[in-house]
Amino acid sequence: MLAACNTSTNTASSGKGSASPAGSTPSPQASPETSLRRGAPAPLSAPESNSVPAPVSRAVPNPVPVSETAPKLITSSARQELEAAHQQIEAIRQQNQAIRQQQQSEAIRQQYKTSNLPVLRPEEQKDANTEAYNRIYDNPFEGVSISPLSTFSIDVDTASYTNVRRFIKEGQLPPKDAVRIEELINYFTYDYPQPTDDRPFSISTEISTAPWNPQHKLVQIGLQGKRIATENLPPSNLVFLLDVSGSMDAPNKLPLLKQSLRLLVNQLTEKDLVSIVVYAGAAGVVLPPTNGNRKDKILDAIEQLQAGGSTAGGAGIKSAYELASRMFISSGNNRVILASDGDFNVGVSSDAELVRMIEKYRDRNIFLTVLGFGMGNLKDAKMEQIANKGNGNYAYIDSLPEAKKVLVKEMGANLLTIAKDVKLQVEFNPALVQGYRLIGYENRQLAASDFNNDKKDAGELGAGHSVTALYEIIPVGVKSNVKLPDVGELKYQKQQVAPAAYKNDELMLVKLRYKAPNQTTSQLIQGTVDDKGMKLENASDNMKFAAAVAEYGMLLRDSEYKGEGSFDQVLQLANQSKNVDLEGYRAEFVRLVENSKKLDSKK
Repeated sequence: MLAACNTSTNTASSGKGSASPAGSTPSPQASPETSLRRGAPAPLSAPESNSVPAPVSRAVPNPVPVSETAPKLITSSARQELEAAHQQIEAIRQQNQAIRQQQQSEAIRQQYKTSNLPVLRPEEQKDANTEAYNRIYDNPFEGVSISPLSTFSIDVDTASYTNVRRFIKEGQLPPKDAVRIEELINYFTYDYPQPTDDRPFSISTEISTAPWNPQHKLVQIGLQGKRIATENLPPSNLVFLLDVSGSMDAPNKLPLLKQSLRLLVNQLTEKDLVSIVVYAGAAGVVLPPTNGNRKDKILDAIEQLQAGGSTAGGAGIKSAYELASRMFISSGNNRVILASDGDFNVGVSSDAELVRMIEKYRDRNIFLTVLGFGMGNLKDAKMEQIANKGNGNYAYIDSLPEAKKVLVKEMGANLLTIAKDVKLQVEFNPALVQGYRLIGYENRQLAASDFNNDKKDAGELGAGHSVTALYEIIPVGVKSNVKLPDVGELKYQKQQVAPAAYKNDELMLVKLRYKAPNQTTSQLIQGTVDDKGMKLENASDNMKFAAAVAEYGMLLRDSEYKGEGSFDQVLQLANQSKNVDLEGYRAEFVRLVENSKKLDSKK
């Protein structure tokens, strides 16, 4: 726990054909026009293998003029001519399509003629993996003499762990950039104490040796949000924004999404409002605001959902936010729940415009939860970004049990924000610490000056959420193989250590800022952390398991900081600390590590 603590407030054009002259006699070699009229389409020859023909262009004759005195009924012969013309046009269309496909294949062959990359045929390209992840660079070690402060935003997303699990189950190791270590750690709950005062969360700290580098120390900082029973949750205004585009037409996408929503609907009460907006080509409201106790009506609307069309994500998000704004509950939870594979390829003109819209409604206390589905087309980077900007969280659902975890067991944590813009700042004591590294949170780093800036957005904490951060510390006097940054001697300033740094065992000062969900001014909590010299074998299950998950993430990422880490060591730590595991999540983690070890041995 924090050794000391105090709180304060921070103040085109078209062409026409010509009709044949009246009374003309057709020649034995019929023209295209004559062939069309007689229902005898010209034979279509297959294109040569070494050449690509140009698309066929054939004139379609003008309709025969009908005099004003002629009967206005279509004769059988005219009908036959029309049908023959339609058949010929369709044959030409199919031929042109085949030619275009051949041209595309030829272009691809030419492009990769001298490369070692595999060539995909057009029919194979649509099934190619187009998953997108942001590039992650491991946080480096920082020297305390140069950078005594570490500042970052909390992160309650868990999508990376579930996505990694999906890769392992499919028999392959995940891409490095799919592994966000803080999301692996925060997928699990820890035995942190509940808050005992009027604050929305408690803060715990612990120090031990680092398992992958015994010369270094590992510092754990844990936040535990106040748990609120489902029946005591405030009324919710929920707008489900559902992707029903063609890219969602897979068993692990829209069908799983529908099953997941049924679980959530069963948790709603009459004080809740539910709306459903869908997007695919165009956005529309398929369920107007409906009380949560009218489950049959809500479930029927979910049952009718079908996939098809392109993805007008931007238009759908705009409609969903406007609906949430109209039905705003001033004393409740107002949230848009976006469920998609993230493939927004139509709609809002740019990602920046999309983010601006999400931020605008975030400032009006309409938050965003993002649920990812499917594989092969998952746009993880975009979904994480918009969840971060929307004061919400991002979870990836790969199975019905995972849907139950996210939408039922952790409903309050994922749907009710109890603290927003939560930021941490750690000041290290240069008398005891020469270097440090924050494990994970690479895309949550903040400038030191952002900590006291209440206009700077940061992460949110939900009811019952736990958040864990780990620092790897290089103590003073340790000859580490890590090379710390060095700016050399300064001419105008002297780097001096305050006398107070030597008077105790204070390793660091931890400061935290947060705002109540409906407030704009932050509250400050701070306290010191003492080093008691604890070894890892004597550490709590919280510390051992978090360390195991962090080490696992570094191994998957093949991090340069993994030190002496190994899958065997991860298994040892995880098995020692999986005692508190009512839902079996830690036991599942052990199985995941075992399978990862087997896959790694085959590399």
